Parts: sequence; C-alpha cells; structure tokens
Amino acid sequence: MNVEEQARHFRDSLERLRTEIAKVIVGHHEVVHQLLVTILAGGHALLEGVPGLGKTLLVRTIAHGLSLKFSRIQFTPDLMPADIIGTNLVVEDASGRKTFQFQSGPIFGNIVLADEINRATPKTQSALLEAMQEHGVTVSGVRHALEEPFFVLATQNPIEMEGTYPLPEAQIDRFFFKIEVKPSNLAELVQVIDRTTGQETAVPQAVLGGSDILGMRALAREVPVASHVKEFAARLVLATHPSDGSPVARKYLRYGSSPRGAQALVLAGKILALAKGRYNVAFADIREAALPALRHRLILNFEAEAEGMRPDQILSQILEGVPETATARA
Repeated sequence: MNVEEQARHFRDSLERLRTEIAKVIVGHHEVVHQLLVTILAGGHALLEGVPGLGKTLLVRTIAHGLSLKFSRIQFTPDLMPADIIGTNLVVEDASGRKTFQFQSGPIFGNIVLADEINRATPKTQSALLEAMQEHGVTVSGVRHALEEPFFVLATQNPIEMEGTYPLPEAQIDRFFFKIEVKPSNLAELVQVIDRTTGQETAVPQAVLGGSDILGMRALAREVPVASHVKEFAARLVLATHPSDGSPVARKYLRYGSSPRGAQALVLAGKILALAKGRYNVAFADIREAALPALRHRLILNFEAEAEGMRPDQILSQILEGVPETATARA
C-alpha cells in the first residue's frame, strides 16, 4: 500500500474500534479518543475522575474491542508488590525434588487495568515502574518479559478524596496521557439509564488484534514531522519551566515538564495526524495533545494552590503565549 492508503486504513481501523466502543460507552468521546491515541503510541494512561463514571467499564470495553488479554488489579492499602508482579513458589516434581517456580501476577496481561491506583501505598505503586518503563519485571534476579503489546491504563480518584495517596512524581511522568473523565450530561445520563436497566446488554466485537496494534504503532512512528513543528513542541515544553520559561510558569509553577512531555507531544501528534487522514504533523496536532500530555507533568507552587489555579488553566495561558514559529510574536 502507498502512503495515502496506509493512512486511510489507519483511520478506518480506528473508526471501527470507536464504533464498537460506542455500543457500550455513552458519550466520553474525547476520553475514548485520547485513550486510543495512548494505546497506539505504546504508552500508558492515567484516567482521573470521581467513582461511578464508567472508567473501569471503558477500559474493559477497549480490551474486548482489541481482542487482547485483559487483567485487572484492584489497588487497596494492603496490596503488596508481589501481588502485582508475582512471586517464586516452592513446587515438588514427580521425583520429590523441590524447586522454585515463578508464579506470574496480574501484570502479565496486554491491557492491565490498575483500578484506583492511588488507593495503594507508594511502595506498591512503585512496583509498576519497571513494568511500565521496561515492559518486564525482575524477580529474584531473573527478568521476565511482558507480552507485547502492553499497556497500563490506571484509574485514579481525585487526590482530595479520603483514603488516597498521591502518586510519586517519577511514576506520574511515565504516563503518556493524563485523561480527565467528567460527568455525563442530561442526554447521556438518560441513555446510560436506558442501556443499563433494560433486558439486553450490548457486547462489543473484537475488530483489531495485537498484531494490528503493533502495525499501526509502527506506521505512526514513520510519520514525518517538519523541523519547525518539532521545534514548536520543544519550545512549548521549555515554556513550562519556571527558570527560563513563560511569565505564567514563573508565577505558578515549581517545576515544568520533563523531556517525556516533548516526546509525548510529537508522538501523539503523529497519531492524531493519521487519525485525520494526514501523513504529516501540523501545529494543531501538537496543540490538541498539549493538555493530556503535559497536565500531569507540572508541579504547582503555593501561589497557584492559593489562587485555585488548575494545570489546564496554566497550560492554556502558556499555549497562548508560545508562537508557532520562533520569529513570530507571542
């Protein structure tokens, strides 16, 4: 296939998957879109919202539509790292000899739902770090690779709710996107009631497999990015640094985005371009990816907390002040 056919096939595959997800999930179009971008980028997503908004159902539905092995971990304060990655057990063979045998944990899945990840202690949360970064776990000095594709889709209740622990900054930075899940509107809520209180329950069909996802991911990485678009993404990330960034960053931020933020902007821009049928990244693609890619990578200072500023408000102001070309005026 030529480039245009590949881009069209990419877009059509994405639309088929969205159609299957919509059989179960009402609304949340932007959330679904950002989740699919994360998966095609080979990244991990953090979904934040109050309980009961369908975050767990959404992840499970995506797993059905992708025909991948789904694994769910319910995070609780007493959950231990071994409960996630697995442990060595003593087993006895037919001759009576005892040996250690690795018993894999729920992390060994293609799509791993880390439900209410901020209910567990930081020690347990950190058990995901190696798996998320290296796509493998190490137990007793032996590394066990995870099957590709591998994604961690974590849900989180807002920090201000009782019984939650803030995620370590190093772990938050490993999430490709942080996606905010908001309550449904009136029409969507009525439709939710109709779907969940009737006799029939819709079941999504598997339209893509693991090999399809890996192929689409490889295609996305081949999408060219013009130097001035790439530079815009880099300047946007640098503008979040209070030391030499924008006046908004100096006023409200203690720390700005890491280089992973720039990587997420460019890679998400490639996928967004293909999703729109283009084989080149535009400034609009970088801007569209800015909030979910950077909102969790900003650390607010006391003044921002005192004024009730949110990361999205700060990022919106930074976006307005960063010109698309270095010679343009803000």
